[in-house]
Amino acid sequence: MKELLIIGITGTLGAGKGTIVEYLTETKGFLHFSVRAFLLEEIRRLGMPENRDSMFNLANKLRAENTPSYVTDQLFLRAEKTARNCIIESIRTPGEITSLRSSKNFQLFAVDALPEIRYQRIYERKSETDSISFETFRENEIREMTSTDPNKQNLAECIRQADFVFENNGDKEALFLQVEKALAEITAG
Repeated sequence: MKELLIIGITGTLGAGKGTIVEYLTETKGFLHFSVRAFLLEEIRRLGMPENRDSMFNLANKLRAENTPSYVTDQLFLRAEKTARNCIIESIRTPGEITSLRSSKNFQLFAVDALPEIRYQRIYERKSETDSISFETFRENEIREMTSTDPNKQNLAECIRQADFVFENNGDKEALFLQVEKALAEITAG
């Protein structure tokens, strides 16, 4: 790739954002900047419980006290300093997209999959924020899908604004082919 590229990744819970990150870091040399890791650092510093509610509430608080794009802006500043292709994961508000689009080399990837497939994936990864029932999983998703408050998650709108949308109901290889096709379009453009 001729110019440095910053890719934002959005998508539903368990859709495959981390799988795309892993692919791009391991095969293409991208650096990874994670909203989840940023928030977990803050949660630990503040002594909050390490769960999805804490992440949701802290992210909304930081956005309300600063700007709707505060967390991703912090990650973007870190990414800019590296002089390498980077991934910022996970974009959750339209304000984050607006701010990141101020960089001419920003592209937004979105990934989605069927709810049952996504729940099975989060159940199997057993992270500290994913030990939930299917009912809680769906409730969290509904809470994060649409909000008119610019400081709160609106995944549906983020997916709508994506430059490339990947359906990940199959295996990893099928997802990687979609990512390769998007990268080819970006470099050709």
